[in-house]
Amino acid sequence: MTFSKRGTWPLRSIRPMILVAMIPIFCASADVQEPTNASFDGMIASPEPGWPQWRGVRRDGISDETGLLDQWPDDGPPLRWQIEGLGTGWSSPIVVGQRIYITGDVGEDLMIFAYDLEGQLQWQVRNGQAWRGPYPGSRATCVYADGRLYHLNAHGRLVCLAADTGQELWAVNVLERFDGRNITWALSECLLVDGDRVIVTPGGRRGLMAALRTEDGQTIWTTPSLGDDDATYSSPILFQHAGRRIIANCSSAHGFGVDADSGQLLWTVPLSNRFATNVSAPVYGQGQMYYVTPYGEEGRAYRLVPTAAGFDAQLVWEAPMDTVTGCAVLWDGIMYVSGYRKAKWWFALDWQTGETVAEREELTTGAAIYADGCLMVLDERGAAGMFRIDGNGLQPAGRFVLVDDRIRDAWAHPVLLDGRLYLRYHDRLWCFDVRR
Repeated sequence: MTFSKRGTWPLRSIRPMILVAMIPIFCASADVQEPTNASFDGMIASPEPGWPQWRGVRRDGISDETGLLDQWPDDGPPLRWQIEGLGTGWSSPIVVGQRIYITGDVGEDLMIFAYDLEGQLQWQVRNGQAWRGPYPGSRATCVYADGRLYHLNAHGRLVCLAADTGQELWAVNVLERFDGRNITWALSECLLVDGDRVIVTPGGRRGLMAALRTEDGQTIWTTPSLGDDDATYSSPILFQHAGRRIIANCSSAHGFGVDADSGQLLWTVPLSNRFATNVSAPVYGQGQMYYVTPYGEEGRAYRLVPTAAGFDAQLVWEAPMDTVTGCAVLWDGIMYVSGYRKAKWWFALDWQTGETVAEREELTTGAAIYADGCLMVLDERGAAGMFRIDGNGLQPAGRFVLVDDRIRDAWAHPVLLDGRLYLRYHDRLWCFDVRR
């Protein structure tokens, strides 16, 4: 595949926004999130309301909301409010009920903040030390489940808080428990909660991945280490395929998948570069996995073929993508993703072939979410923009400058809920009204 500079693709039908009806139903009494339909194939949604975790209810950057603006004003959508005082950090907010939860490094401390929907502070608590090494600032986004918050700081301290008050219920250092080593730019994993289990990837000698009991932090299962692999900077996804519930993530040198109920390693694929930096989360869809790393294997899609021992990950296609801080969004057979060094703009790739079907240079590399026929982007230079997806390709539908300073580190992922778009740059969080 080569970069084609095309801006359009053949007319294709854009599916109506019916994903809510497609989300699997979960048993309220089950200890794990298990679709009742064994034939279901796809991302497994959190049973929690709102935007309870990194990248949304399915951790895929897709919102089911409709009735949104299809064109932004020149100066951006209306601003509802803005808050300051979050400290340094790249984590995104999560929004559940009447609360917004977000983290930041303030002085020597990693702080977790709770705000109401109008940006008024409700409480703040400390989760260990701030990261003062290369690229100082908080990394990971919180996850909400059953009235509790879970968060992993840059040093491996995993904390469980009461979401209503911020009271600490338990904490454990996962690097110490699983004999792991911190990494150059510090642990950055956005935790996954699967029923009564919180999933973490310490990359330790005593556990590549682990499931901890949400009630008290006790270990339920571990996945054996992958030789000398350490943790890396990516975050896990949860999906069902071929009748199995699967968690996929990356280590410092591999992409992998494990059985969500037992931790059994199901497959590995090579995913390495000279910096051991696998940042972008894997993508799953229609029996196919996508992993990407810069400076190495770059973008590769694998077909998951069931075997007696797990799955055989068979290479399907390669693409010269080198995504780092942003993640891909897969919608209607097209994967939307940005490059990093080779081509630092936005692409639409055919999910079955990896071929480029559209690309746009109005925004540089960044993070995106999909909603109501549009792709909303925060690029690393601090510009926010939107592309409208139609039969003529990716159409620019608005762009404004969020941060006036000359920057290259606006890396927080956008959040969308109830017609409100949340954008974060370090010390500040903005809330925009994007309803029609």
